[in-house]
Amino acid sequence: MTLGHSNGGTYLGWVLAASFVAHCGVAAAQAPVKPPVAPMPPPAMPENPFRGAVPAPGFDGGVAWINTAGPIELEQLRGKFVLLDFWTYCCINCMHILPELKKLEHAYPNELVVIGVHSAKFDEEKDSDNIKEAVLRYEIEHPIVNDANHAIWNNFRISSWPSVVLIDPDGNIVARDSGEFTFEQIDPLFKRAIAYYDARGKLDRTPIHFDLESMKAEDTPLRFPGKVVADGPGKRLFIADSNHNRIVVAGLDGKFQAAIGSGEIGRADGDYGAATFNHPQGMFLQGDKLYVADTENHLLRLVDLTRKNVTTIAGRGFQGRSAWPGLDPANPLGNIPERFVGKPLDTPINSPWDLWIHGDDLYIAMAGPHQIWTMKLDGSEMGPFAGNGREDIVDGPHLPPVPYEDGYSSFAQPSGLASDGTYLFVADSEGASIRAVPFDSKKKVLTVLGTSGEAGGRLFKFGDKDGPFDVALLQHPLAVAHEGGKIYVADTYNNKIKVVDAKTGAAKTISGTGKPGLADEPAQFDEPAGLSLADGVLYIADTNNHAIRALDLAGGKVRTITIDGLAAPPRPEPKEESGPFVGAKEIKLPPQSIKAVDGKIKFTVDLKLPEGFKINPLAPMVYRVDPQLEAGSPAASASELVARAEIGKFVKLAKPATTFEFTLPAAANVSNDQLRIGVKYYYCREGKEGVCKAGSVVWVVPLTVAAEGADKVALEHTVEEKAPAP
Repeated sequence: MTLGHSNGGTYLGWVLAASFVAHCGVAAAQAPVKPPVAPMPPPAMPENPFRGAVPAPGFDGGVAWINTAGPIELEQLRGKFVLLDFWTYCCINCMHILPELKKLEHAYPNELVVIGVHSAKFDEEKDSDNIKEAVLRYEIEHPIVNDANHAIWNNFRISSWPSVVLIDPDGNIVARDSGEFTFEQIDPLFKRAIAYYDARGKLDRTPIHFDLESMKAEDTPLRFPGKVVADGPGKRLFIADSNHNRIVVAGLDGKFQAAIGSGEIGRADGDYGAATFNHPQGMFLQGDKLYVADTENHLLRLVDLTRKNVTTIAGRGFQGRSAWPGLDPANPLGNIPERFVGKPLDTPINSPWDLWIHGDDLYIAMAGPHQIWTMKLDGSEMGPFAGNGREDIVDGPHLPPVPYEDGYSSFAQPSGLASDGTYLFVADSEGASIRAVPFDSKKKVLTVLGTSGEAGGRLFKFGDKDGPFDVALLQHPLAVAHEGGKIYVADTYNNKIKVVDAKTGAAKTISGTGKPGLADEPAQFDEPAGLSLADGVLYIADTNNHAIRALDLAGGKVRTITIDGLAAPPRPEPKEESGPFVGAKEIKLPPQSIKAVDGKIKFTVDLKLPEGFKINPLAPMVYRVDPQLEAGSPAASASELVARAEIGKFVKLAKPATTFEFTLPAAANVSNDQLRIGVKYYYCREGKEGVCKAGSVVWVVPLTVAAEGADKVALEHTVEEKAPAP
């Protein structure tokens, strides 16, 4: 088994063949009394866009399933395209394609199922609970299988992260590739593939449902805080409340002061209430200005703390695909500029993760291209400062004259910054290393602690060991802080806080048992990712615990800070469906006569599922009553029967079931009224709850209320299983 990272950036393309070919026509029949007419060919049939296909192996070897109620078998997804995403949650390139996968899922909700195959790199990533936290942190909406032992990885012959494999509705592998891609690059392939399989009756567009972890998650005042800045003189904390898409300001005593950002995902500038962010991370405070790495917007933002507004100072709002501003992408090695710089607002950037100011420059841990960048504070220019763009742990001169040239410094997803005034210290996460970048670019980049001295496999040596430089090991550190020759490290995947001697590289654990948890005595953390020092206290963004912790460096005691007055921003209102149930089975009942009892009429619903199936008790089940409008009927007078308050609203059942009843208020002695009553439900096979199908039915019910009418209206429906063409 070979493990490797893909540097991404350029999608190689996985369309194996793609063309539309008109097939030969059939001659039209001739009428005896008319002259011959030209034959009319049948509509052109799309050609298979793939050159070949091989049967896909299953998911044997997966140790757990996340974002679904149970294991999934490939056979359950027959009739749909299945896109496997092989990823690991530390990997920046894997993070980059998650939004593109979400676009695909939303574009083809009934034709495509995405399944994430989590094949871990670090030991911490093999744990299903940790993967579950990553699924919530990245807001993933598709099932994930924990491939902790790389069994599925090996069966599908994968060699690097991220990699994707496309399985067609017949269960065959038809395409694969590795590296990053965009929705726009592969959407044409899906359009051609869907047209081909649809024309042959191979698609099953029955909607399906998965029980997502987000449906069970509780609201917390902070949500996966990524970074923290402690302002000693101002007695303030600035917290990147990353999954609430805002910056929280609190006193060092924990009292809430302000929220910067509405909480919605976006990139709008404006005052605190109007501004929007997208999963911000690192910050740097200078006077009354707070600089923010707006990571998933690929922007840098500036918060004026006096005027209380937010402006954008760098980036274009989309991921930069080049690590080298000024380089002609059409001819990357034929027109190399003398300096790789651009105007900040004209230069696309790539996952800025942390910030530091030294002199007149803002230094940026640019995780996406594996580099350190700088931006002039006057906004005149920005560009790479160190790193040849290769993902590795290599010491040497800052920048190459030619992109990616060997012999120059390399970084591996730099994620945290600190400084002693001479060096910029870097938490180089993917190489489990702490790096030192001299501000004097004539000097070489060094490794304080880590793997640069290894002959090979520098990105795969990690662990949890204290001791001198040649013994100590870290595991995916995400943050550093410096004071008095000591580098404090958030050893993120070891759930510890360590201190590293800046001169010798010796490391020692100062807090944390190593086991994930939330406790002050003995101290436990859960993937801490942010550090900041003030007045002898190390403030910690304890990411998976949704908390800020404070470590007294003198006494070693840890306390959890409660931010009084802080609440989670309101969740966005779910988009309510309107109109009839799209694609629902429609059943028209004969005229019904029903009597009102205490001013109400009763309806009973009976869904008859196929043998071996059951209603999913965890998925939402709703019904809705609408007037049956005749052409030209004004909606305001559409239903005399049912009180207007009961019309056109979805009602969620407290306990989903195949049989239930409901009542509606009704006026007496109403005749010839007509209602549409719809029910949406989810059902799955007994013992195979991983994939649930969605169904809906609408009954058209002509009604008369009369004293001699029946006690109820019975609404019955037999659910039939559909199968794609063989």
